[in-house]
Amino acid sequence: MEWTTLLDIALGAILINNFILVQFLGICPFMGVSKKMDTAVGMGFAVIFVMALASALCYPVNRLLDSMGLGYMKTVAFILVIAALVQLVEMFLKKSVPTLYEALGVYLPLITTNCAVLGVAITNVQKEYGILTGIVNGFATAVGFTIAIVILAGIREKLEYNDIPKSFRGMPTVLLTAGIFLLLLSRKWK
Repeated sequence: MEWTTLLDIALGAILINNFILVQFLGICPFMGVSKKMDTAVGMGFAVIFVMALASALCYPVNRLLDSMGLGYMKTVAFILVIAALVQLVEMFLKKSVPTLYEALGVYLPLITTNCAVLGVAITNVQKEYGILTGIVNGFATAVGFTIAIVILAGIREKLEYNDIPKSFRGMPTVLLTAGIFLLLLSRKWK
């Protein structure tokens, strides 16, 4: 495998096929956890860890299921792998960084059902990536997720100090901001 191929996969996952900004996967934590920069960064690192490891672990699970003729069980098996990884992250954060654990709240266990994490595992299978390319794709996808959520968190922190009409405070402002952000980064916008 050439490093240029890995670089193409990484840059494509981060910038061109960003799961949040282009494929609209992982919107729940994007909207919910992007209120403060600290929680956005924490969620980003948790997703990086889970996506990279899920990509690594789902490859042999996929191969095993295919060899046993159980290819139809991939989604269930991938969800089980992701759930186990999220439990590890949750236990680590609860013990090591309790303030971040509390700040992430319900969104941390939601990584298990985050369609972006499952989406990267399924994408790796569909594109027939090997273990190295799958890990690179998973890691880069998570980095793209982190960049998007951190940028939105920065914008939201700045918007807190603006005089916004009462009817637009909260989620309406987030949706408008995210919409404008997505328009600006869209490949189709000219």
